[in-house]
Amino acid sequence: MPDLLKVAPQVSPEIERPAPDKLISGDPVFTTWNIEDKDGLYAGIWQSTVGKWRVSYDEWEYFRLLEGVSILTDAKGHETRLTAGDSYIIRPGFSGTWEVVETTRKDYVIRL
Repeated sequence: MPDLLKVAPQVSPEIERPAPDKLISGDPVFTTWNIEDKDGLYAGIWQSTVGKWRVSYDEWEYFRLLEGVSILTDAKGHETRLTAGDSYIIRPGFSGTWEVVETTRKDYVIRL
């Protein structure tokens, strides 16, 4: 796989926001550079500005924060504070909230 940070500038980013029914606070803007999309495997760079929204995962995701601060909270209220350099795995069935405290950028690999 190519170095994602070197390839991302060559890929047209997708710009999105969380669905209104998932938004809790702020006005987060998601920018995603999808670099790989093959056979149910996705990899790239994702960035979000400050805000908080509800999440629910059907897929498996591994990511590493490249910059920023985020808090991932599960349905039971357990918080995981993530900062640059942290890696994390989200498994199918996870639900809770994602809060971006400082603009966050991560590289990711998602498996459906």
